[in-house]
Formats: sequence, structure tokens, C-alpha cells
Amino acid sequence: MVSGVFNSWSGFYGGSLGDVLAHWEEIGVFSYVLPFLLIFALTFAVISRLKLFEKNRGVNVVIALAVGFMSLQFDFVPRFFSEVFPRLGIGLGVLLVFVVLIGMFKDTSHDEKFLNGIMVVVGIVVAIVVLVNAAGSLGWETGYWWQENWGTVLGVVVFVLIIGAIVFSGGGDDKGFTLKTRE
Repeated sequence: MVSGVFNSWSGFYGGSLGDVLAHWEEIGVFSYVLPFLLIFALTFAVISRLKLFEKNRGVNVVIALAVGFMSLQFDFVPRFFSEVFPRLGIGLGVLLVFVVLIGMFKDTSHDEKFLNGIMVVVGIVVAIVVLVNAAGSLGWETGYWWQENWGTVLGVVVFVLIIGAIVFSGGGDDKGFTLKTRE
């Protein structure tokens, strides 16, 4: 009887979750409905937060609807979302594995700043890898630029990390320096 639950729904006769997801993909839930809802919700939240039309919430809804529908006018947004979100899921999986490994081997109860710093660096690296891979699969050529400029990029990153380590490494009770003036 479970397989007959969806018999009247567009001729769908599936009984497993995979079949339901495949059907949703066929009717455009992942390509159009979910991207529209995401763009609508984000646009509505930003407009509401800015309080542009504080007294008239309907204007916020109309603007968010217009932005959501116009973003789906061409195939760019569905293609972008279909490339970036699977990679984002993989990136989040990498971060989760990293957190588990750090938790196994490091006592984090005493040095939260260190752990937070490591997580920020790993998160930035994962975000860059996800975005570069998504951009490459969408046809934006990034390979040649990276081949020619990887040394410069690496040098800038190392320089910024060294400056950040110097700035954020604390040195006791130093209250800064003060200029002594003559009285």
C-alpha cells in the first residue's frame, strides 16, 4: 500500500525516498522552487532589516517576489546553485572531519583562540576551493590565472598570516606606548 501513496500525483508510482527526490528533480523543485525560496527569503530579510518600508510590509514582499522571479529568468542561478551547493556540502564535510580530528588530539578547553584561528583559516581555504571549483565548472576559466600567479598569491597569504600572527599574539600586560610630553 505504501507504493500506491503517490499514485494520483502526476503519475508517480515510487515508494522510496530516492524516487521522490528524482521526481522532485524532474518537476523542477531543485532547479527553480528552492532557489526561488532562498532568494526570496534572503531578499525579504535584508529589506525588512533595512526597514526601508517599515510601515508597509506588502512592498517588501512584492520586491522580494520580483527579485526572486527575475533571478530565475535565465538559467544562470539554477546552474550556479547546482554547482556551488554540492561542493559546499563537501566542504562542510571536510570541516566536520577537521573538527573531529582536532577534538580527538587537542585539549581545547584552555586555548579557544588557537582553535578558532585554525577553524577560520581552514574555513577560508575550504570556501576558496569550493568557489574556485564551482567557477571552473560553470565555464569561468581560472586554471591559467592560478598557474601563472600561484606564487604571488601564496606569498601574499603567508605575509598576511605573519602580520596577523604578530598583531594577534599577545605580549603580557603591555598597555601600549604613550608619548611623554614636556610640561
